[in-house]
Amino acid sequence: MTNSSSGNRRLAASAAETIARASGVVRHDIGLTLGSGWANIVSELGETLADIDAREVPGFLKPVVDGHSGQIRSVRLATGKHLLIIGARTHLYEGHGPDPVAHGVRTAAAAGVTTMILTNASGSARREWKPGTPVLIRDHINLTATSPLDGGEFIDMSTAYSEELRRLAHEIDPELPEGVYAQFRGPQYETPAEVRMAAVLGADLVGMSTALETIAARALGLDVLGVSLVTNLAAGVSPEPLAHADVVAAGTAALPRLAALLRAVLERL
Repeated sequence: MTNSSSGNRRLAASAAETIARASGVVRHDIGLTLGSGWANIVSELGETLADIDAREVPGFLKPVVDGHSGQIRSVRLATGKHLLIIGARTHLYEGHGPDPVAHGVRTAAAAGVTTMILTNASGSARREWKPGTPVLIRDHINLTATSPLDGGEFIDMSTAYSEELRRLAHEIDPELPEGVYAQFRGPQYETPAEVRMAAVLGADLVGMSTALETIAARALGLDVLGVSLVTNLAAGVSPEPLAHADVVAAGTAALPRLAALLRAVLERL
């Protein structure tokens, strides 16, 4: 293990200890990272035991994007299990490097989580997936030219997104489509040529998060369920200019379906 890896794990352990003290929950079972436009779903999922300003937790940074709450929440589900909600996602485009991007999932693992649900907002390269459509992530393409891993961490990514968890989601909502998500660095939206390139490579969705977090989660042995909310047609597919306000608005409009889907998944885990 490299010094960088050791430091990352120590920082995650310190963050998990802080969360345990604030929530009174020694071990969380499931982790949930909220993407842009997903923040309003939190109150639908269970009983909040603690709502913590992420800046009070070691390693977390204040989100710079509207639609992210900046809070870390401990929730007791109806099943009695404990859910750790990360509403303080750091993106690669913020310029801090990949380790702060991966800190949320590393903290979740240190807190006891074995299943990680990663959500995001995305642009769709497929015209039939209109804004407000949730899509299960089947696979991803990392176009960031970086990784949260270093040294000799050779992680098998052939099943990055759990087939079992995707089957569960399909049992709940058989109409859910599946797709491949391509992560760009951002913060600029993709050009029409970049979207066409991603589509040629096999991507159905484009965005600025999730892939690096999934890599870190799999390195820690977490099972990952990825859910992407289409908030706009990608550049070159949509005739309209892209705007972040539309991302948040699409999340708000899709809230009932998203809440029902996540509640049902959490009840079955």
